[in-house]
Amino acid sequence: MKSFLFQYQNAIAILTLLLLLGINFDIVRSGLDRNLFGISFSIVLFIIGGRKTSFNMNYPLLGLILLLEFISYRLHTKSLHFLALALSACFLFYSLTRKFSFIAFICILLFSSLFTTFFDYLTVEIKQTLCYGVYLTLKNFIPITKIEGVNFYIDNAKITIDTACMGLSMFKTGLLVGAFLLTLEERKQHKYYNVKQIFLFCFVMILLNLISNYFRIIVLILVDCTEENTLHHSIGLLCFVFYQIIPLLFLIRFFKPNQEEIAGRPTSGKFALFPIAIAFLILLVTSFEIKKELKHNLLENLNTTYTSTKGIWVTNEVFKIATPEKLIYIKTPSHNPLICWTGNGYKVIESKVIQKNNEEICFVRMEKNQAQYYSYWWYECGGKKYTSLVEVLFIKLLYNKPVRLINETSRTKLL
Repeated sequence: MKSFLFQYQNAIAILTLLLLLGINFDIVRSGLDRNLFGISFSIVLFIIGGRKTSFNMNYPLLGLILLLEFISYRLHTKSLHFLALALSACFLFYSLTRKFSFIAFICILLFSSLFTTFFDYLTVEIKQTLCYGVYLTLKNFIPITKIEGVNFYIDNAKITIDTACMGLSMFKTGLLVGAFLLTLEERKQHKYYNVKQIFLFCFVMILLNLISNYFRIIVLILVDCTEENTLHHSIGLLCFVFYQIIPLLFLIRFFKPNQEEIAGRPTSGKFALFPIAIAFLILLVTSFEIKKELKHNLLENLNTTYTSTKGIWVTNEVFKIATPEKLIYIKTPSHNPLICWTGNGYKVIESKVIQKNNEEICFVRMEKNQAQYYSYWWYECGGKKYTSLVEVLFIKLLYNKPVRLINETSRTKLL
């Protein structure tokens, strides 16, 4: 039996991975629906651009999978579980071939829902910072009366910059182009980039993306084309080509790999099999745990000022209370109000952290159909208010305390 396992260990490992993907079919399908091309391209790039390395990646990858699955197990975070499954495929490929691609590995991380969620939480701040930079540039050249968040007031007319001008899709496209160029250069030179060079190139790509979106906003304001139409998208595409793709094509000529390929040291079957078995066992346990229905306890120990008897469940993660003065949502912390409001057509004008009863909460002023709304929200855990999602999730991770998000919205200022 023992000899049989070692003789067919590669086939057994591949079949086990396929079994895990089958068990998690819904999670895999959902993850691919969001970033099918990016994830598929990254995995293909991992196979094509993989190089032999003497650095033992077994235990770093095993540790990363263990960390992701521990968080997924405690918080039932399906996006992290999907990322762990994607990394397990890379882990298996490395264990069987001793080849690893740091370029593709970074792509897999940045195309994961984890990075998308992180980026979404920063969208308002990124957009407002870019707009303020544009305001400082143009105020001496065109008659800009004032700026409010993403709203420019020019000759008594208001121009609003839309969410797409943050360029997440363009950022990911630029990342794929950069990864492809690096891999192509490695194959041409028969040498490889070291980790420092890869991170430096990623930094340059991020910088070029910011520059691209900065000039995109400038051009949109100058031609007065902030509504989504053919011209609007054409300007975005041209800025992406001129300020991101062309500079990358120019820089890659001077950005050469200098590391020779290192022949991988032979590894015994017993050594290779052990980390794979541990990783697959962790993935299997988490796969069954994450299928269980999670009780959110959103209304547990809720402040008596909220009359829950007058509310309704929109979903099992969202409870709604409508009053004449304001609209109240009690949700799981995964529902970012900024994303929910902008997804429903609201334009964020101002976003900041304010004080309420000596506690910090988030404040957003937004607009829809020429009417303004004032939204206040915070995370609540153990009777305390928080504005950091990372902080409350860390508390929940360690102490398993229920966490909820409370969002109050009104046509008039509540504070």
